[in-house]
Amino acid sequence: MRHRLLLDHIKRTFEDGGMQRTILDNLNLQVAEGELVAVMGPSGSGKSTFLSIAGALLEPTSGDVLLDGESITGKNKKELTDIRLRRLGFIFQSANLIPYLKVEEQLVLVAKMGGMNKSTAVRRARELLNKLGLTHRLHAYPEKLSGGERQRVAIARALMNDPAVLLADEPTASLDASRGMDVVRLLAGEAKERGKSAVMVTHDERILSLCDRVLYLEDGRLVEKQMVLR
Repeated sequence: MRHRLLLDHIKRTFEDGGMQRTILDNLNLQVAEGELVAVMGPSGSGKSTFLSIAGALLEPTSGDVLLDGESITGKNKKELTDIRLRRLGFIFQSANLIPYLKVEEQLVLVAKMGGMNKSTAVRRARELLNKLGLTHRLHAYPEKLSGGERQRVAIARALMNDPAVLLADEPTASLDASRGMDVVRLLAGEAKERGKSAVMVTHDERILSLCDRVLYLEDGRLVEKQMVLR
C-alpha cells in the first residue's frame, strides 16, 4: 500500500515569554492512497500547526514530511511554492474564492499558475465542474453561490492540478448537516477514485462515519480511538 503523505517524528516548538513551548511532539502519520483521515482535537491542541506542516506552509522544528516518498523538509521557498501548487490541494472553511472571478475562472487561474495551457485548463475545469454538479454555475460569481456550491467549487479548484494530497480545514463548519455530508462524500470519493491521500481537520462529528480513520491530537501526538458514531 502506497502512503502518499507521511509525517515522521514531527516536533514543533516556539518561544513564548522566554519559555519554550512544544506544540507537536514526535507526531507520526501515514495516509494511504484512497484514504480520508479525520483529525480532531480541542482548540489550542495544535491542529492548525499540524495542517500547516503537512501542507508545506510551516517548517517542523525536527522530523520529516514526505509526499510520495520524497522529503519536502528543507526545500527552498520557490520549491515549496511549486509543491503547494502542484502536489497539494487545499480546501478551507470559508472556500476562499476570489470574489471578482467567475466559477470557471477560479479553476483556470490555478491551473495556469501550475503551468497548464489555457485550453487544457478550460477542458479540465469543465470536466470537474460537471462531475461536481456545477455546470450550470460555470459563469456565476461566488456571491451568487450557496455555501455548499462554494465548497464544491473549492474542491474542484483543489483538484485542478491533480495533487497527491488533499488537505481540508473545517470544510463543513459553515454548512448544514446535509450539505456538510455531501461535501465530505465528495472528498472521500475523490480520494478513492483518484488514489489521493486526504486529511480533514474537523470538529464536526456528524461526518466522521464517512472517514476511513478518526485521529485525535492529544499532547502533541495523533492517537486513534474507537468511538460510537450516532
